[in-house]
Amino acid sequence: MKKLKALLGALILTGSFAVTACSSSDSSSASSGSDNHEDQTMAKEKSDQILDIARNDEDCPLTGELSNKTIKWFATWDINPDDTGKKTPADLMLFQELYGGNIEYHNVAYADRYDELARLIDSDEGIDFFYAGDNDALPRGAVKDMFVPADDYIDFDSPIWEDMKEANDSIMWNGKHYAAVAQTTGDLVAVMYNRKTMQEAGLDDPADLYAEGKWNWDTFESMLEQFVDWDNQRYGIDGWWFENGLINTIGKPAVGIENGKLISNLGDPAMERVQNWMFNLYQKGYVAIGGPGYGWEVKPNYIGEGKLLFYPVGLYELYYTLDVWKQKYGEDMFFVPMPRDPKADEYYIPMKMEAYAFVNGGHNPEGVAKYLDCYRYCLVNDDIHDITGTMFKDDYGWTDEMVEMCEEMNELAEDNPVIDVASGVSEDCAEILNTNLRQTTRGVPWNETYDAIASEVQNELDKVNGDK
Repeated sequence: MKKLKALLGALILTGSFAVTACSSSDSSSASSGSDNHEDQTMAKEKSDQILDIARNDEDCPLTGELSNKTIKWFATWDINPDDTGKKTPADLMLFQELYGGNIEYHNVAYADRYDELARLIDSDEGIDFFYAGDNDALPRGAVKDMFVPADDYIDFDSPIWEDMKEANDSIMWNGKHYAAVAQTTGDLVAVMYNRKTMQEAGLDDPADLYAEGKWNWDTFESMLEQFVDWDNQRYGIDGWWFENGLINTIGKPAVGIENGKLISNLGDPAMERVQNWMFNLYQKGYVAIGGPGYGWEVKPNYIGEGKLLFYPVGLYELYYTLDVWKQKYGEDMFFVPMPRDPKADEYYIPMKMEAYAFVNGGHNPEGVAKYLDCYRYCLVNDDIHDITGTMFKDDYGWTDEMVEMCEEMNELAEDNPVIDVASGVSEDCAEILNTNLRQTTRGVPWNETYDAIASEVQNELDKVNGDK
């Protein structure tokens, strides 16, 4: 198996054969009956091709049988097809065809997930697996005995899982994997920009800088220095995600797991460095949002209008048809990863994970393991990747260059995974950090913020570590 190269597999695998990404409530009605029939035919052809690949692959690990065919899924969203037009994802199709498996969906409101899960565990409902990709599952689910280790059911050293071993090992609790990270992607936050704007301002294209290994904090700031001019409506950075996006480049989570214990990195020199740098960006007027006359409403359209240099945001903004995202960002929009921290040992970027937990008291953990093996197989098999990967060009109007850049970002996320578990410590810990880690871009010096929150955060960690 070659290195994982799925573009945005979380999207692919949860909607592999969907043809359009709806941007409004009536989008689905725009297609004619003949179009829908053609879409279904194409989906069936792709489904058959993927099934043939698995059945004819001598090294395919999807073997064995299941005595219990049903696995119970507890989440805010359904893996199965639904009335939004989502088709059967590739992983589910293989689970159905190779094992006769099916997923029984149990819906829950986001805010009620853990309370409801605890109730269902107590009533022996037999919920089998739970979505752990929201970064709030660990260590919470392990500490409260909601999850059981996946180690008895998944071989993390096997060929289809080995690419994810580093990510999985980084969040082990008491020597066990209480969540199975099936995929990491680099699409959480990217830097959107306008190529024409760069050219007219006499600036290097960030994509060229990235290709030359020169896209880092220094070139990022230098471009802001040359471009920003408030008097002439030339703004620097907008968006709600840029602070965390920049913080993630240091490769140190605010709260991580090390040697089976929660640790705080608030006092790490790298955290101090990025926070002081962001404060400096604010002091120089490079942060547009919240500035005088700019306001707190994001203005992504300023990218297309040539008024804004950088708009860091998730690539989900481009998971729409070509006309939709071009109307929002303009004709000359492109994207690159967040700039590299020049003092970091590796190139770290914001990372998203697709992770799943085995629920305590589940009736069919073996079935969950088979399903997750199907998930991984669809990602690591190059032939399946070639089939599913065309959707970004066919459905969303992406260029080959956009696809290649997205692959680069996914490889960065896979090679250098960093997972912050602050939200899984406690709601108080999450609130403290979500509010305060961005205060330097609001004009508050880092030393003041650190002095105010460091002991509070450590107290939350000590409670879970058993040190208090």
